[in-house]
Amino acid sequence: MMKSGEDMASDRIVGRIISVSGPLVTADNMRDASIQDVCQVGPEGLIGEIVKIEGEIASVQVYEETAGLAYGDPLVTLGEPLSVELGPGLMSTMFDGIQRPLKSLLAATGSDFLTRGVSVTALDREKRWSFTPLLTVGQEVSGGDVLGTVSETSRILHKIMLPHGLKGTITQISPGSFTVEETICEIEDERHQLHKISMMQKWPVRKSRPITEKITPRLPMITGQRVIDTFFPVMKGGTATVPGPFGAGKTVVQHQIAKWSNVDIVVYVGCGERGNEMTDAVTEFQQLVDPKTGLSLMERTILVANTSNMPVAAREASIYTGISIAEYYRDMGYDVAVMADSTSRWAEALREISGRLEEMPGDEGYPAYLGSRLSSYYERAGRVIAIGRPNGREGSVTAISAVSPQGGDLSEPVTQNTLRVVKVFWGLDATLARQRHFPSINWMNSYSLYGESADLYYSQFVEEGIDEVIHQGMTLLQEEGRLMEIVKLVGFDSISDIDKLKLEFAKSLREDYLQQNAYHSVDSFTSLPKQFKMLRLIMEFYDRSTELIANRGYNFEDYYEKTRRVRERVAQVKFIPEDRPEELDNCTQEIDRLMAELSPVTREE
Repeated sequence: MMKSGEDMASDRIVGRIISVSGPLVTADNMRDASIQDVCQVGPEGLIGEIVKIEGEIASVQVYEETAGLAYGDPLVTLGEPLSVELGPGLMSTMFDGIQRPLKSLLAATGSDFLTRGVSVTALDREKRWSFTPLLTVGQEVSGGDVLGTVSETSRILHKIMLPHGLKGTITQISPGSFTVEETICEIEDERHQLHKISMMQKWPVRKSRPITEKITPRLPMITGQRVIDTFFPVMKGGTATVPGPFGAGKTVVQHQIAKWSNVDIVVYVGCGERGNEMTDAVTEFQQLVDPKTGLSLMERTILVANTSNMPVAAREASIYTGISIAEYYRDMGYDVAVMADSTSRWAEALREISGRLEEMPGDEGYPAYLGSRLSSYYERAGRVIAIGRPNGREGSVTAISAVSPQGGDLSEPVTQNTLRVVKVFWGLDATLARQRHFPSINWMNSYSLYGESADLYYSQFVEEGIDEVIHQGMTLLQEEGRLMEIVKLVGFDSISDIDKLKLEFAKSLREDYLQQNAYHSVDSFTSLPKQFKMLRLIMEFYDRSTELIANRGYNFEDYYEKTRRVRERVAQVKFIPEDRPEELDNCTQEIDRLMAELSPVTREE
């Protein structure tokens, strides 16, 4: 509900506004306030957060439109940092940057546009959840222990954990139907104080949740995107970035990963992006079917939307809101992926607030602490062993962010500071995008520091020896780059037949393997077994063709004409449905028959 002026007058007035500069408000009489305290600003109770205190003066960044605020208006601190509400009901919900559900905002205001000063709770206070306890009266518990479970969706079993900082003995716990505020358990601590525990807890968004241990990521996150899974993989618990110019396909890449990755939960943060893109994401996620459950993908998705027309200060909070929710589900033992689109818009919000605070600017006007803020965000990713019982609970947060450098300049500060901390770089190329090659990930400058770990996993659990084929394929793509420089100088006809063959199969790798149609019902996603069969098919065809030209007397022109039909067949392999693997085997047999027909030719002396 919107707070009226009378309601505000009944609260303790801590300070009075003395200046307003965009989203930054300063107030006096704030000596007793604390950094990061949440405030209610002005007669309407706009939400803000203290970011700077000098003597009696506090600077507050306001997460709503500040037009209309006046000198002398009241400013009230709530005595707590900006926090998220954690509990059943998060899944399948779309929040704004400070965790206000957009559906609840719509119901409260009756408007399709954000109305200032509207206060709604993040979690539904009326919905009842069926709680099943896992512990009994008399058991000793401490922070992080799982007290019981709630079926949040058909796929997600929500584990109700004791808030961190509590320790004691269970004096009462029982199954039943409860709201998120009702008591499900009572704990008596060592001082014999009784604590009533509900299914909801709060957590400061800028503070990472404690863990027992951070462990090395060892399982690849399968995205179904061939260029990523094969050549530039990311591990569950890893970090990756997707920088690229406007129109290169950053958002589509993130949508594809969110749709198809083999994680349990996706938290998608639209930070400063266009509203129509978030609308498309919501619409598509509701329509798409999760291959594991046959239900909507929204059953395992949480959306945080702070679009370009929303208050700029809330962009800065939206990233932390998303990662805090991800850590909460990680502590339950789930694998979570956080998609931030894009951190450039988040950095622009930092720059605007920093400028209004009159801080010393760094490169291109960004604050000097840009690098440390980015590092602290990505450090919250990782694979961990969670605190509490059952012991050994493993979960992960994989952080994947888009970066939107102006003009595609990868030397700008946000991209460079991001590359210092992430381990996977998917560099998008405007030239490839103009050629309609999507995903437009440039294989010549992208990299993954998880490549060896992923290849080892693939060889052990998917297909033995595939690591050598992957290495051969990447070598061929790199060789193409070298040969194209020579072709530009001397022409295609001047290079050897073997080099012409290399260029032909590098083209096949690019167009028949790396290029993938996100809107095709079959080509949109490719399982690992099919990916590796496709790659092995192309590379074995290349090896046998090399043998044909090198030792059997064929020149490139003859070979090219006689293998046309089979090459066209190979180009269509990616459109073969997963449930018809025999068609892929048929293609292999066609290559065998073709090579048997061509092999009798011997080199003439």
